[in-house]
This record gives sequence, structure tokens and C-alpha cells, in this order.
Amino acid sequence: MEFFANLHQLGDVGLIALRIAVGVIFLVHGTQKWAMWQMQPSAQMPAGMLAMMKFLSIVEPLGGLAVIIGFLTQLAAAGLGIIMIGALGLKVGMMKVPFTANDKLGWEYDFIILAATIALFFFGAGSIALDRAFFGF
Repeated sequence: MEFFANLHQLGDVGLIALRIAVGVIFLVHGTQKWAMWQMQPSAQMPAGMLAMMKFLSIVEPLGGLAVIIGFLTQLAAAGLGIIMIGALGLKVGMMKVPFTANDKLGWEYDFIILAATIALFFFGAGSIALDRAFFGF
């Protein structure tokens, strides 16, 4: 049990792993939205929704990159968390997606990403980050 008791000393390594995972997810999902810049509003994608997707195509990759490098991590995590609250609202409220489903992705994925952004918001980037170099935390 002593092994597990001493793992807290490696908390910064855990935070790096969490930052990389969350950051890569937002980088990938955000850059996938770049195709929206070629689209025109339609019945399936009204102008307001298209504008929101274009906005997300900018802020998701920027937030993901900020989290990865550990720069303004808590601010970026807060913004990405707000995005995930919006995604959950869309899936649960409007699309009526169940938590899990055999035939499609439920909202369990979105829920764990929200939890990860909340953890980064409260814990910060850790000592191996640009936040430490620039701001001392």
C-alpha cells in the first residue's frame, strides 16, 4: 500500500496526461469543424447554428492547445467546460440522446470530458506548464 500512498507525488504527471487527453480531443474536434467555413446555411444547418459551429472551430482548437501547453489552463478549461455543458444540453435536451446506447454514442463521453475540464479548472496545469513559468502557479 505504500506504493499507492506515494503516488500523489506524481500528481503533475497525472495532470499532464489529463491535459494532453483533453487538449487533443478539443484540437481534433475543433479542426473537424473547419469544413463548416465552406458551408452555406440550410434547413439542416440554420445560419445561427452554422455561426456557432464556425465560432467553435476557432475556440476549441485554441482552448485545446492552451490546455496542452499549460498556458492559461484554468481559463481555457472553464471555456471548454462551458462548451461541454452546451454539448450536453444539445444531446440530452434537444436530441434526447440516452446516457448510453448500443446503436449510437450516448452522452457519457461528453460527461467525462466535462468532468475532466472541471478537474483542470480546480487543479490547474501543475508544475510542468507555462502557467508556472509565466504566472508562478
